Amino acid sequence: MLKKHPLITFIIFGFILFLISNRLDELAVYQGATVAIYVIAIASLILLTGYSGQISLGHGALMAIGGYAAVLVRINFNAPVWLTFVVAVLAAAVGGALLGLAAARLSGPYLAGTTLALAIGLPSIANEFSFLGGEQGFIFDVGFPPASLGEDFTQYKWYFWISWSAALIATYWLRHVLNSRYGRSWRAVRSNDVAAELAGIHVGRNKVLAFTISAGLAGLAGALLGMILLVSPGAFPLALSFSLATGAVLAGVTTLGGVMIGAVTLVAIPEIALAIADRYGGSETITLNLPGLLVSGLLILTVLLVPNGPVEQMHARRAKHAKSGKASHSPVELTLRVGSKTWSTKK
Repeated sequence: MLKKHPLITFIIFGFILFLISNRLDELAVYQGATVAIYVIAIASLILLTGYSGQISLGHGALMAIGGYAAVLVRINFNAPVWLTFVVAVLAAAVGGALLGLAAARLSGPYLAGTTLALAIGLPSIANEFSFLGGEQGFIFDVGFPPASLGEDFTQYKWYFWISWSAALIATYWLRHVLNSRYGRSWRAVRSNDVAAELAGIHVGRNKVLAFTISAGLAGLAGALLGMILLVSPGAFPLALSFSLATGAVLAGVTTLGGVMIGAVTLVAIPEIALAIADRYGGSETITLNLPGLLVSGLLILTVLLVPNGPVEQMHARRAKHAKSGKASHSPVELTLRVGSKTWSTKK
């Protein structure tokens, strides 16, 4: 029933999350909000790489565009919070569309190099202009939670509710897009762009559309990340883009089913690194660099052991077992001939 009615699944999952948030401490609620943000960011990368076949190593820069757009509108025009998130999506989508126009003519390492250059160059640009806040950046103030939620409803719980509401809405909408004709067109382009062109699919237009939607979702994730951190160059480093790529590979780039696994892993890695450093008395340099080392090692292990992600791997095993079980129960025809007479039976 839940598979036939995904909206019910999302509503139940959201209700469970909100009940859990009332029983968690502040740190756990903050980490839960971060997981929701990574869910959106990884989902946007899965759309781009897993469905349209375009490689991006600069999604952290697209998140920065959304974060800066949201905070500037909030500070300069005192826009409502919901409107700042809409502006973040639109601004990042425009940036993604411009990048997609170039991406439509590039592929493989050339596209990856272009997006990587964007991720490296954007923080430097933000540092050069004072209206972007420089190195210190801006505080993205979304306001206090409504008084109707009670005095015990903390600011971090408010972040949790906003982040998970956005994540559930975005992933539900994205699921329908990927199952629509647009998703089928993107998969056709990824599999064989020449065959897709012969089938009447405009390859360039579909690549630009995929980049635009993916960038818009990344912009939403960037605004949410700025809400719980700061909107500054340090909040969107190059390591963020690599972490998102690792999370997408771990989740399985061809399915949204494992996006939660990738998001939880990315949030857990800094905590694991800190525990290791404390356990073995590591220096500050080791503490700062260990998360990146763990992300790199996890990416290598995932590619070697479960290249399609754990969820896709489980689906493949189930299909294999179902196929073998069906084959073992298939009827076997036995034929017996005696002289001119023939008897036939099936088991």
